[in-house]
Amino acid sequence: MNYHDHYQQALHHPQQFWQEQASQLAWYKFPQQIVSSDETAPDWFADGQLNISYLALDFHVEQGRGEQTAIFYDSPVTGVKQAYSYAELKDQVARFAGVLKKQGVQKGDTVVIYMPMIPQAAIAMLAVARLGAIHSIVFGGFAAHELAIRIDDAKPKVIISASHGIEVTRLIPYKPLLDKALQKASHKPECSIIYQRQVAPELQVEAQLQPGRDLDWDSAMQHATDADPVPVNSADPLYILYTSGTTGKPKGVVRDTGGYAVALHYSMSAIYNCHAGDVIFTASDVGWVVGHSYIVYGPLLAGCSTVLYEGKPVFTPDAGAFWRVCQDYKVKAIFAAPTAFRAIRKEDPEAALLEQYDLSVLETLFMAGERLDPPTYQWASDKLKRPVIDHWWQTESGWPIAANLTGIERLPVKPGSATVPVPGYDIQVLDDSGGPVKNGEQGNIAIKLPLPPGCLTTIWNNPARYQSGYLRQFPGFYASGDGGYKDEDGYIFIMGRTDDVINVAGHRLSTGEMEEVVASHPAVAECCVVAKQDSLKGQQPVGLVIMKNGIDMSAEQLQQELVALVREHIGALACFKIAVPVKRLPKTRSGKILRKIVRSIVDGEDYQVPSTIDDPDSLKEIEAALENTG
Repeated sequence: MNYHDHYQQALHHPQQFWQEQASQLAWYKFPQQIVSSDETAPDWFADGQLNISYLALDFHVEQGRGEQTAIFYDSPVTGVKQAYSYAELKDQVARFAGVLKKQGVQKGDTVVIYMPMIPQAAIAMLAVARLGAIHSIVFGGFAAHELAIRIDDAKPKVIISASHGIEVTRLIPYKPLLDKALQKASHKPECSIIYQRQVAPELQVEAQLQPGRDLDWDSAMQHATDADPVPVNSADPLYILYTSGTTGKPKGVVRDTGGYAVALHYSMSAIYNCHAGDVIFTASDVGWVVGHSYIVYGPLLAGCSTVLYEGKPVFTPDAGAFWRVCQDYKVKAIFAAPTAFRAIRKEDPEAALLEQYDLSVLETLFMAGERLDPPTYQWASDKLKRPVIDHWWQTESGWPIAANLTGIERLPVKPGSATVPVPGYDIQVLDDSGGPVKNGEQGNIAIKLPLPPGCLTTIWNNPARYQSGYLRQFPGFYASGDGGYKDEDGYIFIMGRTDDVINVAGHRLSTGEMEEVVASHPAVAECCVVAKQDSLKGQQPVGLVIMKNGIDMSAEQLQQELVALVREHIGALACFKIAVPVKRLPKTRSGKILRKIVRSIVDGEDYQVPSTIDDPDSLKEIEAALENTG
């Protein structure tokens, strides 16, 4: 079947379509009820039973793939490289599940994981799932206060952590941060299990264990007995993943087990064209949804080899790091955020380092996490000479919403578009009143209910917040919070969050559209356009610009050329007059620009430094740059 056939079957015959996808997995009890009739909270495969850890590990060993590599661990910050076969990984996971079982962890319990990008993080995830328990990964290095908030919400029986994390310029003391969080938290877990990292002496930090509460990972493993997989119902939660909320209190997105497993397994072949034996390199972190879905669960469900990379796209040691990984592990598909490639482009504009590596196995580069602006798309496409595929999804969806399904039918690429809706998603563009808009007109991106398998089922401990945050704005639809449009060919263009719209003298203008124009300038490596309050026009756009290395151009000349460029492509009504060069843009650790903070700085308002920020010093640099421009 081609893309159209897949999409229409999922749209009009969802029971048959998803039954066929579910049949690709080895259930303990195959579901007879494919989906419940409740559109706002559908139970997918409700009477089915499975265990995702079994499907990701034991099943492949039973099929004779035990010697195939499951995880390649590559850590340029420590110089360590390791490979775990499916059989070795299964043994480690079964043994650590035995450790957790000995501590009383059982089906339905919660376990918080607070670890760096090391194999033990993936082992911990799969071990928790093996017992039918629920894991909640808190991104490594989050401040103690933020960790305490998540501990109090998830109420874990056990916390799993490590001595420390290692980054390019610093060590992150995980254990002391955990100790502070446990002091702050009202909920007190029964024990903490700490992995002592064994690395080079200059990178070594010994975690101090508290007697009676803390267990040493290695010692506990020596005295543990392997645990078997525990069957769970399809609708039973697999994990809680916290995402930032507008109220300041994180939202605990709840993911089910069966629907998620079916959706991920389908996506690995349909979207990423990756099958058993293929190697996928997802440059993310297990603390983010991308890491959950496409570093750990998706690749292992499909029998692929996955690369767990503890490093950066640049400076570990240079902008050729990703290309080196692709060569060393014969990577078929890369998945990364556009910001990673903007960083590579800034450090190596001509991609000279690319010529040093053999990428003959690499077929496709996938990008997501933020909008793939056309200039970045064009650069990556020109330099790699391979398909560059943008796709759009969210923490809440758990897997792609719009994509180019390379494993079914690769459609023509339109720069700036995430291509077409993935089968199972009925994407519509609505005005603020909930009515449909014409093709080409911007509006609110919404998904007609019911949501397909794999999407969030509720908010942990707060189902009312799920209703109010996602279902209330447009009855019968899931409100994505993103704005964009659909063209005459059905291609989806995501232009940014709906609050990233500038209203200039009554004209509603997209920041994504302005950024696309600014980024097209040959001197610009990366940019951010936000709205500044203006007493006359309501709002006025301000551009913050990172220049490429080696560009000899004054700030005044760059601003003049960017103003002219925006006027040419969008018009004088945009009132784009301010472009300020900066060294860095404030980003989350997953690479998203913190636009709300930038807006506050531009307007001279007070702001709180968020826990998710990767480089707090960038905020002061922006303040100074804006002051210098007046």
